[in-house]
Amino acid sequence: MALMDKEQIMEIIPHRDPFLLIDTIEELEPGIRVVATKYMDPDSFWFKGHFPGYPVTPGVLMVEMLAQAGAVCALSMPENKGKLALFGGIDKAKFRRQVQPGDTLRLEVEMTKVRGRFGCGTGKATVEGERAVSCEITFALGDPQ
Repeated sequence: MALMDKEQIMEIIPHRDPFLLIDTIEELEPGIRVVATKYMDPDSFWFKGHFPGYPVTPGVLMVEMLAQAGAVCALSMPENKGKLALFGGIDKAKFRRQVQPGDTLRLEVEMTKVRGRFGCGTGKATVEGERAVSCEITFALGDPQ
């Protein structure tokens, strides 16, 4: 059973459909690590055009999924409640496996450094234990306007 569902995730991060790209939080240590999932519904908006006849999840969306999971981790800390997590950078992104309709992506993010309003994390996404993507993410925390 999931620790958080979409409704609970939306209480932490501001993303909404069609751009809320994580379904559940399975494990969470606020400010330390998170494990989330995303089921690749065959009706997901990106499959219609990427690519017709051979649907594949775009790598940039998988990085965004990792970033959203990381945002839940960072914004679950009481001192960050109500803030926004914004991309500061993406490094060392590696794409190793295609992710197709019907796959479930397991998203794991571990915070490596958090100082004030800035932080870094390492992320990896797998399908049935096989690595699909890994990267380093830098983020900044800000207040909504």
